[in-house]
Amino acid sequence: MKDNNLNIDINNGENIAECEFKHIHQDIIETVRENMPEEDILVDLAELFKVLGDQTIKIIFILFKEEMCVCDIAELVGMTQSAISHQLRVLKQARLVKFRKEGKTVFYSLDDDHITKIFDYGLHHIEEMYKR
Repeated sequence: MKDNNLNIDINNGENIAECEFKHIHQDIIETVRENMPEEDILVDLAELFKVLGDQTIKIIFILFKEEMCVCDIAELVGMTQSAISHQLRVLKQARLVKFRKEGKTVFYSLDDDHITKIFDYGLHHIEEMYKR
């Protein structure tokens, strides 16, 4: 079925809808423009998401479940402590994790509730896709 206002193309099995005619909704554009964060904030947000790679996301999942020390994280993911330390340093610089010392042991955890929510929402989003 074809909507009179949409042109639907098939590209690699995905529907891509485009307007058949150009009509700018200036009121919507102005509302969004007024609420758009500054460019620096958007760049920092993009950097935050770039940090979430294959290995770092495993570490975030682990810390989502439990505070842990470097040697326990390394054992769990099958990586060296130095590799885990490097990943934790990247996550710490992005303010995604924090640490506390207990004697000679350093325990890592997620930095705050925002990080927990971001991870939890992302995980639920992906889990929903698998249920479809």
